[in-house]
Amino acid sequence: MAAYLRRFYHALTRRKMLPESVAALLENSQMARVLTTLDLTALGVGSTLGVGVYVLAGSVSKETAGPAVVISFIIAAIASVFAGLCYAEFGARVPKAGSAYVYSYVCVGEFVAFIIGWNLVLEYVVGSASVVRGLSGYVDNLFGNVMAEAFQDLLSIDVAFLSPYIDFFAFGLSLVFAVALALGVKESSNFNNVFTIINLAVVAYVIICGLFKVDIANWSIDIDDIPEENKPTAGKGGFAPFGINGIIKGAATCFYGFVGFDCVATTGEEAKNPQKAIPLAITISLAIIAFAYIGVSTVLTLMWPYYLQDPDAPLPFVFRELGWDIAAWIVSIGAIFGLCASLMGAMLPLPRVLYAMANDGIIFRFLGKIHPRFQTPFLGTCLAGLLTGILAAVFDLQQLVDMMSIGTLLAYSIVAACVLLLRYQPEGEEVEKAVKYGHISFFSQLFNTKRIKSPSNMSAGIVTWGVMLYLVFVLAAGGVLKFAEEPLVSGEWWAITLMAITALLCILNLVVIGLQPSSGAKLFFRVPLVPLIPGLSIFINIYLMLMLDPNTWIRFAVWMAIGFLMYFSYGIWQSEENKKDSGRRSVIYAHTNVAFEDDEEKVKRRSSD
Repeated sequence: MAAYLRRFYHALTRRKMLPESVAALLENSQMARVLTTLDLTALGVGSTLGVGVYVLAGSVSKETAGPAVVISFIIAAIASVFAGLCYAEFGARVPKAGSAYVYSYVCVGEFVAFIIGWNLVLEYVVGSASVVRGLSGYVDNLFGNVMAEAFQDLLSIDVAFLSPYIDFFAFGLSLVFAVALALGVKESSNFNNVFTIINLAVVAYVIICGLFKVDIANWSIDIDDIPEENKPTAGKGGFAPFGINGIIKGAATCFYGFVGFDCVATTGEEAKNPQKAIPLAITISLAIIAFAYIGVSTVLTLMWPYYLQDPDAPLPFVFRELGWDIAAWIVSIGAIFGLCASLMGAMLPLPRVLYAMANDGIIFRFLGKIHPRFQTPFLGTCLAGLLTGILAAVFDLQQLVDMMSIGTLLAYSIVAACVLLLRYQPEGEEVEKAVKYGHISFFSQLFNTKRIKSPSNMSAGIVTWGVMLYLVFVLAAGGVLKFAEEPLVSGEWWAITLMAITALLCILNLVVIGLQPSSGAKLFFRVPLVPLIPGLSIFINIYLMLMLDPNTWIRFAVWMAIGFLMYFSYGIWQSEENKKDSGRRSVIYAHTNVAFEDDEEKVKRRSSD
């Protein structure tokens, strides 16, 4: 049993090994370093600015946070900056363009790589579906909602956790874009830059025009001034009608609006000065996006009461209600162009992830089979487009956004945890230096009383256990914040005691981790203030995950269960690394047999002598 468990653990943690010649090639990349900080910033803005600015500001303010949606966007922006910095270091550890899946497979192990890869598939599929659904809403709004009425008359759905009707337009649009990608259509930098400019121009137009119609009274509406028909869904009125809980829950949804910046961290081979350009571009692009979201949500909630917002196409709705029909048309057409670009950007990475995972053998290989004519994973892309279309057709936008947020938050939490683990692992010459510290006791190393500078297996083990315990304590602290919010606000001693204990344990874990010697490996970029920033990233991400509704967790659990079933019944046995392990075991077994046969021959000769 012990031997079986060791083999099982080895299978989960085996790493993807790069051939030495390839590794040398990556260290001296022949790719042209031509991308400036400005190019990377445009890439980050173009890949991120979409549904968040055109839809979420209205839907979150009406249903979740009220005018305090502005605070929700600020919290989501902070969480995104921390995650972006962790992602940048994680990518810098593998000098190769690619996703977090590739990085985690090379640096951490197969099972973690599968979880991240499977969540990336969820992110791209659901992200594409949400953009399609948002695009459908804007097109429908342009023509007076005739599509929604027709689809509802044709085939309505009376299920609480599904859309009120099947959106055939969103389904068809998903298939069209999937087929276009499967045929080898590529996004050009000019295309991205043009639509990024259109996006920013529409945002600037909304903010400038909206300033002429703002009414500060819309941020302090008394509950008694709200019509009776709107009171059941209007909360308590005021700036934060749904309380702190609503602000945090809104931040968990608003986090979706910042998804996409991670593409910047994959340009280590093409950036002119990746040490400075990547973190600077991530920070600047997130700052631009945050300003866009905060600016739009500010003028939107100041122009029109939060409880009257349109959750599907809030910007043209508000302008139309204020009598600015021309502005409504300009915003709608600009939004359609912007959402089309976002849809292409959301769907483009999916075939690459499917190909990488299928090529490694941890998902079905036919999903990554390259079409001989189009040079794309044709079948995998079409099937992903079909799944995207089905999700876009049967779920409404809010449900899709929550599903994407939970998968992305988990992936970013794992990335931050991996940064902590890898920062304190001995590498290269450090492994040899660590040998002389073998006599140090565990308790001495726990607080590094000897002030050792080079990491060892013992210090790395302490960090590993520290990170795992930190995740447990963060879950506990998040649970207290979520389920004991009212007792905490009212000052009940038991709630405050629980919060203090869990917070103290989280801080103590970070202190122990921070006292351990860190690796001196040279990287393109290193996260500053480790372990504080990765620790805060994990805390915020997990807390935002806990704030999502139970139905989102159920759908996410089903998705992960399907993934684990595929991995443990197929991927763990068919992966390329498992085949290499089997080959190595066969060689060892053959050598052992030869040695055993040689020993038998020697024994026989001695007996005959």
